[in-house]
Amino acid sequence: MAERLETVYIADDEVAIREGLKCILDWEELGFTVCGEAGNGEDALKDILALNPTLTLIDMRMPSMYGNEVIEKAKAQGYRGTFVILSGYSDFKYAQSAMKCGVKYYLTKPMDEEELEQVVREVYASVQEQKQKDEDHDFFRRKSKREILLDIVTGKVDFGRLNVKELELEADIYQVVLYENFRMEEHEIPYQFADMFQVADGGHRSFEHFVVKDKNVLLLKGQFAIEKFGRFLKHYDAAPQKGSPLDTLFISYGAPVKEIRELKESYDQAAVLMNRRFFCAQGQHVLGFADLPTEKETAEALDKTRAEYYATALVDYLQTFNRRKVTELLATLEERLYHLDTNTTEAKVFLTDLFLRLKEAMNRKYTSVELPLASNQEAIAFINEQNYLYEIVNYFAMQFEQVMNALGNSSRDSVLDDILHYIEHNYHTNIKLESIAALFGYNSSYLGKIFHKTVGESFNSYVDQVRVKHAIALLKENRYKVYEVAERVGYKNVDYFHKKFKKYVGESPAEYRKKLGMTDAE
Repeated sequence: MAERLETVYIADDEVAIREGLKCILDWEELGFTVCGEAGNGEDALKDILALNPTLTLIDMRMPSMYGNEVIEKAKAQGYRGTFVILSGYSDFKYAQSAMKCGVKYYLTKPMDEEELEQVVREVYASVQEQKQKDEDHDFFRRKSKREILLDIVTGKVDFGRLNVKELELEADIYQVVLYENFRMEEHEIPYQFADMFQVADGGHRSFEHFVVKDKNVLLLKGQFAIEKFGRFLKHYDAAPQKGSPLDTLFISYGAPVKEIRELKESYDQAAVLMNRRFFCAQGQHVLGFADLPTEKETAEALDKTRAEYYATALVDYLQTFNRRKVTELLATLEERLYHLDTNTTEAKVFLTDLFLRLKEAMNRKYTSVELPLASNQEAIAFINEQNYLYEIVNYFAMQFEQVMNALGNSSRDSVLDDILHYIEHNYHTNIKLESIAALFGYNSSYLGKIFHKTVGESFNSYVDQVRVKHAIALLKENRYKVYEVAERVGYKNVDYFHKKFKKYVGESPAEYRKKLGMTDAE
């Protein structure tokens, strides 16, 4: 048992759930003690700010204030604890804004005890690790040249009082370079890029090395240093040799500037690029100012409409076993995100939304097939844990290939079988020959002729018969009114539905129901 217990706070509008959460785990054994609880958002926010719990378990839908609002307001007022969202999939839209604030744990109800325990253990381990880091970094540091350099690149220095000559910062050109471990999970750098510069400097004193927020900074002074750095970059153009010192580093750099007061701009560019490592290609070791996002759009472009567009297109390609289109769309998505002026958190939230939308759509269409898609929690955890976009895109590709295999594409003898399969699972949509032809790579006129010759009737007639077949099944259930049945099988106009039903069944939907001895639902 831990010598010093961390605190956990529970916010949910259901008393039974709050009581259950207090009992479901041995909190003390996990290093925690429950410090409070609330049944509405307003009380939860007050308590969180007053008690400052290490961990807060919070539901999204609560009286007086939704969970995402509590999270945003608590963080805005200085709360630095960890939130774990406890909600169903239907509340994911509320969880999105919370995830944008840095919340990475999202557990779906009903709660899985093992998943919750795993999350709690991760939070505890992370808190202890951060405490140790904080202690290590809390040593008193006296004001020094390195602190002045830090103030220069962050724009906090008084340039009117700055003695550039005394600080040996005189130069006709400057550039900021950042570097860190290429393996993001390892913080310690096995090889210092600054040491390499020191060896090659030849007494020029052409650079300064200091640290800002755990990132190593090289301030290059003069043309000699900048040209030398350019030569080093050539090693990365062909990718550094595996196992070499250069292979251990990731480097970002801003544009060269002529005035020392412009160094903040070069530093800010390098910092933005370092934070965009997530968007790098596999094996990429360097990002320079030329790689800054070219599009001025913001993360607002990554909204639910855009996620729905990609999800809908991918669902169509998966159902038509169009592997080429799946690959092309994933490549387009990766390229789009690379050039979009957004951040890692926004991109991960967007990708999570896309995956959950696709999974929900596929599960609705294939209720009788157990699709090998990851659980919501597994997918969310995987996406949040990855350091690079390409890892998530590769994960999607693997998941989608498994889905196509599970749907049985390998057992079909012709493209026409795939088209009939697609119609059977999408008859309720506004399905047209033109859109089907495009999905399967055919000219619509040619496909229409092949369809009629093989099936023995026109495409539209076949779709009508499939819809009527499913309409008969719904009428027998006697749960829906006739106009509702029409809508569920793909007819927006109930009169048109009547016409088609009578054509293929010989009587109206109401007459058919009456013949079965059922009361007319209308």
